[in-house]
Amino acid sequence: MEDYRGKDREKEEVFSKAVKAGKRTYFMDVKETKAGDLYITITESKRIFDENLNKFIYDKHKIFLYKEDFENFVTGLQQTIRFIETGELPPEEPEHQDFEMRQDDMDFDNFGN
Repeated sequence: MEDYRGKDREKEEVFSKAVKAGKRTYFMDVKETKAGDLYITITESKRIFDENLNKFIYDKHKIFLYKEDFENFVTGLQQTIRFIETGELPPEEPEHQDFEMRQDDMDFDNFGN
């Protein structure tokens, strides 16, 4: 069986999956650090018309998801989807002492792409 990296593939890029969803496309890319650790980047790409440039451009937003966060991320995503579908609130979870910044405290307008 051939190694997932392949001979023609850069070491950093391992796997990629595009999901078209209406006006958006989501790219889920598995990448590898120099240390050999795998992680996921999820990129939302939306085609928009830029009136200043008088042409279509792609507005992109990206998150990085690391192996140690997979379980909590998937649990949170599943609970969020279940809430949207059923209106059912997830069970209360104890707050983590190591999580100092809350979403209300974040200034999303100052985040870069």
